[in-house]
Amino acid sequence: MLPIVANVVIPAIVTAVVAAAAFAVWVANRKRIAAETIGRAEETALRVARDAERDAETRRKEALLEAKEKAHEILMEAERQARQDRQQAATLEQTLGRREAAAAERQAAIERLEKELNSRDRALVDRERSAATAAAKYEQLVAHQKHELERVAGLTADEAKELLIKQIEGEARHDSANLLKRLDAEARETAVDRAKHYITEAIQRCAAEHAIETTVSVVDLPSDDLKGRIIGREGRNIRALEIATGVDLIVDDTPGAIILSGFDPYRREIAKKAIERLIADGRIHPARIEEVVQKVKDETEEEVRKQGAAVAFELGLHDLHADILRLMGRLKFRTSYGQNVLAHSAEVARLAGIMAKEVGLDAHVAVRAAFLHDIGKAIDREMEGTHLQLGIDFLRKHGESEAVVMAMAAHHMDIDWPSLEAMIVQAADAISAARPGARRDILESYVKRLEKLEGIADSFKGVSKSFALQAGREIRIMVESEKISDEEAVWLSKDIARRIENELEYPGQIKVTVIRETRAVDYAK
Repeated sequence: MLPIVANVVIPAIVTAVVAAAAFAVWVANRKRIAAETIGRAEETALRVARDAERDAETRRKEALLEAKEKAHEILMEAERQARQDRQQAATLEQTLGRREAAAAERQAAIERLEKELNSRDRALVDRERSAATAAAKYEQLVAHQKHELERVAGLTADEAKELLIKQIEGEARHDSANLLKRLDAEARETAVDRAKHYITEAIQRCAAEHAIETTVSVVDLPSDDLKGRIIGREGRNIRALEIATGVDLIVDDTPGAIILSGFDPYRREIAKKAIERLIADGRIHPARIEEVVQKVKDETEEEVRKQGAAVAFELGLHDLHADILRLMGRLKFRTSYGQNVLAHSAEVARLAGIMAKEVGLDAHVAVRAAFLHDIGKAIDREMEGTHLQLGIDFLRKHGESEAVVMAMAAHHMDIDWPSLEAMIVQAADAISAARPGARRDILESYVKRLEKLEGIADSFKGVSKSFALQAGREIRIMVESEKISDEEAVWLSKDIARRIENELEYPGQIKVTVIRETRAVDYAK
């Protein structure tokens, strides 16, 4: 048993002893480590404390230095501000000194002016007294002289005044007539040549064809057998055509043709196209006639708009309203004294543009007003009023400028000239209307106009004979030299011209020439 116990106990004791020794070593080692750690901590604490003291001292010095610098800056700023204040105060003091000196000078000037005004017032009072005394003496002297003049001349003051006024009026009329003649001569020496040059240049550069419109249109027929189909049973087709188109159809013995008669070229054009289309189609009856005529009307309306747009494009007018272009296109089917109005409007626009550029005016306004000057003629058959007033209202409604409207409104000289462009438009209109072959007149109305023209001239006192020349574009008037003087002849020509303007309607212008001739006849015996 003992050996077994010894084998068990001895290792246990050895183990315990070893464990105790190891524990003692561990404890000693821990104490040593703890002592070392405490030493290092104390050193670290001392180092941190020393560093903190050094940082605190550094920051204190930096703060002190910064405070000193800030104090120095504040001191410098205060000194600078003080210097500025002293400078401003010195400047203000100088300004106040100058103002005080200026005020003193003004006060002295005011005092001098008051003294001068007082002296002038006294002088004025003295002059008024002297003037009143002189006026009284003058009135007495005038009354005395008036009495003496009335006694010597045997005339009262009113009679002498009337005689003097008549004498002055006669002298003034004589002087004004001489001045008018001289100014007219001077103006003609320069203006006539220049005007002829401008007008001739414009006419040469504007070569327009003149087509005289008639009141009938002719429709060619492939065969005379179609006349019966156009007339229809009991004339129903021809009646339907006349009602739908508003023109008269004349079906006579003329071979291969029928005649359309009417004063409206627009209606005649629609009727002609409709009949040509019916002939090509072959179906001719009232229902078909109404259908074709309506279709032709719609197509013609679009065609006239395109025609107006094409002419406006040629003239450089690209911003006209569509309704204006439509009416201008309809003028292709309107005539004035046989002259096509659309062709006339385009010609007037070209002439106006050339002349406006020659004299340095606004060519765009002149061309626009000239092109639109007769637009009212496309309306006056549908509405009441003159073509001029209808055109003015229509253009203003569609946004045309006032310069264009007024230049267009003056082309018949119904109003005073609103601008130089208006004069150009009127001159271009007169040139286009007066061209040979451009217009035609009915013989009866032409003869009546000439007779009335000569009658107006013969109605004036002192006229011995008058002659209408150049198709009524000039009238020459012979006057009695015993009754009409040279000065009165000048006024007579102007009076006759004004009377013609007020009582006659005519295209272009009429030249009035008054001729006064004095003949001395004697016989040698």
